[in-house]
Amino acid sequence: MPTVTTKNAKLVLYADDTSFMITSPSPIQFANKLNKVFADVNEWFRNNLLSLNLNKTTYMQFRTKNSQKPDSNITLLNNQIINSTNTKFLGLTIEETLSWKCHFNQVLARLNSACYAIKVITPLMSEDTLKMIYHYYVHSIIYGIIFWGNSPHNTDIFKIQNHIMTKSRSWDSCRQLFKRLEIVPLQSQYVFSVLLFVVKNKDLYTTNQEIHNINTRSNINLHPPVCNLTVFQKGVYFSGIKLFNHLPLKIKSFSNEIKLFKPALKRFLNLHSFYSVDDYFEYSYN
Repeated sequence: MPTVTTKNAKLVLYADDTSFMITSPSPIQFANKLNKVFADVNEWFRNNLLSLNLNKTTYMQFRTKNSQKPDSNITLLNNQIINSTNTKFLGLTIEETLSWKCHFNQVLARLNSACYAIKVITPLMSEDTLKMIYHYYVHSIIYGIIFWGNSPHNTDIFKIQNHIMTKSRSWDSCRQLFKRLEIVPLQSQYVFSVLLFVVKNKDLYTTNQEIHNINTRSNINLHPPVCNLTVFQKGVYFSGIKLFNHLPLKIKSFSNEIKLFKPALKRFLNLHSFYSVDDYFEYSYN
């Protein structure tokens, strides 16, 4: 199937789920490409004695919040293909404006359920057992945090995280408890996940050393691209550059050795327990 759509789209296959991505500079070209891809994919299905489930087939156009939504007419076999505003993709609910609001609300609801369940068993369990249950239950819920972890609504999730582990009131401080149990606060977990992504995908980034030959302390830093869109600046790629460049020099020097970088980063975050991304950037290493 991937060979059928290579000219017009990038295909993403996972088990029995098929998705394809199209980029185009204009709504007209976008609609033409999309109709062509649908026709090609449907032909491939037909030739292989399969059928496309039109009731489960939708398309979504990514756009900025302030841009007008294009009115594209996409049809297949005389059936109108629905233009959805959000879709479920590999466990993540993705919206057309990449606001992550729908996914965040789902995470919040599941964490509330986890909070209740853990509080019920808290009197019956030791602290070590509760810690194990926390990692098993909560960390599976915050899957994909590198995408939605920069949301301004994360204070609500952190309050739930506080409730789960402290057996305390919402206004009590849990900083020392998090350090003692070596549990990373939500925002620190976001920093950890994004930085691991950066180190594992360094071939996607350019260092300052590749831009100029001047021998400075910032040579090891990543070179940020010029961008004006806020949605791009808050994304994984650009945020990863800013987070990486603010790391202590010693940890950055381990970036070519993931086995050294990962434990060093974890120790650093456990030691300081940043409760917001702003706390991370305001921290001084001098």
